[in-house]
Amino acid sequence: MLIGRMKVIGWGAALGATMLVAACGGGGDTATKATPAASTGTAAAATKAAGLTVDMGKNDKASLTGAGATFPAPVYQAWFDDYNKKVATGVRVNYQSVGSGGGIQQFTEKTVDFGASDAPMSDEELKKAGADTVHIPTVLGSVTAAYNVDGLTAPLKLDGDILAKIYLGTITKWNDPAIVALNAGQKLPDAKILVAYRSDGSGTTYVWTDYLSSVSADWKSKVGVNKNPNWPVGQGGKGNEGVAQVVQQTKNSIGYIELAYASANKIAFADIKNKAGKFVTPSLASTTAAGAGVTLPADYRGSIVNGDGDATYPIASFTFLLVRQNAAKCDTAKPLVNLLWWAYHDQGAQATAKSLFYATLPDAVQAKVDTTLKGLQCEGKAILPAS
Repeated sequence: MLIGRMKVIGWGAALGATMLVAACGGGGDTATKATPAASTGTAAAATKAAGLTVDMGKNDKASLTGAGATFPAPVYQAWFDDYNKKVATGVRVNYQSVGSGGGIQQFTEKTVDFGASDAPMSDEELKKAGADTVHIPTVLGSVTAAYNVDGLTAPLKLDGDILAKIYLGTITKWNDPAIVALNAGQKLPDAKILVAYRSDGSGTTYVWTDYLSSVSADWKSKVGVNKNPNWPVGQGGKGNEGVAQVVQQTKNSIGYIELAYASANKIAFADIKNKAGKFVTPSLASTTAAGAGVTLPADYRGSIVNGDGDATYPIASFTFLLVRQNAAKCDTAKPLVNLLWWAYHDQGAQATAKSLFYATLPDAVQAKVDTTLKGLQCEGKAILPAS
């Protein structure tokens, strides 16, 4: 198996005792497609006007609870640990990595202070959760097509049509002519492809099926976009780490895994042909390119898969925190918003995200998020000072 380009990253703490890797699914829905915009860039620098500083929550004391997506779990846990150690020793966060469906459920049931989901909530889910639900994008990540195939001398090249057919069960061998045609000079085995998928239902699955639906009419009509679809073929694994384990342990397998997990486990992943016809390696740079130049809808519930641009990796997504527009209790809401302001604006926090292969928000999106944060309330009062 080719692992030469892999880089091991240190996020072991992200899977610590406070993160329970468990299963919880959800229904299907389609997101609004994000549209191009002129502004691009990285997260804005720390804001000091009107009392908004990265350490303004240093005297806060709170025990916060959150639950949801495994996709951003490494960066969330790193942020929460760093904030407690470096800024607010009185603020602790217990984040349970139970999958996007579980995060939406617990947020809806009001058993956590915040939820987390890679998939934007559907209209039906929003109705159940309440009209005061707010999506806040935090970072962007990519989903890789990870594989375990011996004998390759270069990264495997795949396109959306082939991936859809593999997951539909209509391409079943690694030496299928369509795969061979994209991989000149490679010796592909005459072996059955073992397909791995998320058994628990997840936002990562949502992103994967959103991409397949955007490039394959066959997939869109037969399976569609869903956090927990009826898989035509394959073997399930719980969480990103479960799929990673299946791929690692099974020769001639393929599975979709978030970039940080694939890199940390030294699993080879494919270069994917994007909308511009270029084969692109999933990386921090190509994930950043996927988020550059897009405008999300007013409620942030947008999709950026299969985006424009030569350097864009096509299976990328924003991931979201779920909070209340007017929280019932300031003693938890205020520390949470102060923590989020730090995560978005502290240079160290943003560097941590990049080190874990997550792209930070483009400037235009970050400016919009700042406005959203300033508009949040608790007990009927603004949490952050106006600017």
